[in-house]
Amino acid sequence: MTSIKLTFLGAAGTVTGSKFLVEAGSRKILFDCGLFQGTKELRLRNWAEPPFDPLSLSAIVLTHAHIDHSGYLPLVVRRGYSGPIYCTAATFELLKLLLPDSAHLQEEEAFYANKSGTSKHHPAKPLYTEKDVEETLKLFKIIERDKQTEILPNVSVEPRCAGHILGSVSLTVDIFKKRITFSGDIGRYDTPLLPPPSPVDFGDLLLCESTYGNRIHGEGNVADELAQIVKAAVVRRGPLIIPAFAVGRTQTLLYYLAELERDGKIPIIPVYVDSPMAVDATKIYYNFRNDFDEESAKLMELGKIPLLTAKTSFCRAVQDSMALNHLKGPRIIISASGMATGGRILHHLKNWIHSEDTTVLFVGYQARGSRGSIIQSGAKYIRIFGEDIPIRAQVDTISGLSAHADRDELLKWLAESKGTPKQVRIIHGEPEASRAFANALKKKFNWDAAPATHMQTVEV
Repeated sequence: MTSIKLTFLGAAGTVTGSKFLVEAGSRKILFDCGLFQGTKELRLRNWAEPPFDPLSLSAIVLTHAHIDHSGYLPLVVRRGYSGPIYCTAATFELLKLLLPDSAHLQEEEAFYANKSGTSKHHPAKPLYTEKDVEETLKLFKIIERDKQTEILPNVSVEPRCAGHILGSVSLTVDIFKKRITFSGDIGRYDTPLLPPPSPVDFGDLLLCESTYGNRIHGEGNVADELAQIVKAAVVRRGPLIIPAFAVGRTQTLLYYLAELERDGKIPIIPVYVDSPMAVDATKIYYNFRNDFDEESAKLMELGKIPLLTAKTSFCRAVQDSMALNHLKGPRIIISASGMATGGRILHHLKNWIHSEDTTVLFVGYQARGSRGSIIQSGAKYIRIFGEDIPIRAQVDTISGLSAHADRDELLKWLAESKGTPKQVRIIHGEPEASRAFANALKKKFNWDAAPATHMQTVEV
């Protein structure tokens, strides 16, 4: 019988850098290929020699488009990989936005570092370029959700809806009569736009995410919480600034704001989506409306656009973004990145976070060490573009808007799935969350569950 090994190259003891190498005989398959984000220690891993030989890979398979699951791809291609990269059609469309943007930001950061002389490296270089992304996008092959596809002899994958973002899936991998399940990032139940995560059939090894493995999002109604924050921001007569991922979170926010406005629960105020990527991603969501949940599909049938308020403006050009700096009065600015690690959101925070009239709202997970985490923790200052900016704004958080399932929702997904995995390794969580979730699985299911560790190898 062919020996099968899996090595954790990322998202083990952390929520970022998802990469899992499966070796079966001469075949080596990488599942997810993400960048590390967050602390400097983690980000430095992106610059180290890859912990695998890209030329030795037979295939790469992705669970979804977020950069912490896909953003390392151009570097692998630049180092010689030329094989297939498998994902769903919606994921590929989103990656046409996300990967060029990732390269552009890195090239831009290197340019400014060289211009200002702030880098320790001379000259500063990007991790990869837009040219590398062009070569990467040539390698994609589409796999269909709910359909088993043979990607190599004796290796097949079946994607099932994960409900996290458009196109996101869990993966059931049958390889030489063994079965490995990759949860991917599991989404929430009873949220707008996307259907809930689909159950799967477990086998020999399950890798399960644990982003919120040690907590629940709370019993509060997300729409009501958002309405209260919007109304309080209107009273302050200042901006409500929302760092949000361009893909997924921005569209969910737009849905809730439009719904609240239609129901008369918030006043009509300007809503600015200040992210070219979010603009394009929203169009992609409409192009894949067959992936919407039943409620959103019905709104479309009634001629209502579920992602537009009465005064929604999409800011693509730089001058449109800069014009937002001169506005007065209540307004909502949704801008990337979601953890305030880069992008246009930094300019808005720099300009407004020092004002008591400003509200900053976090609507997703903030990785340890990210600017978002620092602001959220109650810091008095935040460093942006080399300057320490005082934080006087009202800082709020709605955890229920997260695209990640909480502990109880993860347990629900696992309970609805079939079979008992022989081994369970907990991934994609901070150490305390992964430990707590492993213990929860032992207690509830009596499963052989343990947190994965970086560079650990398990046999299947």
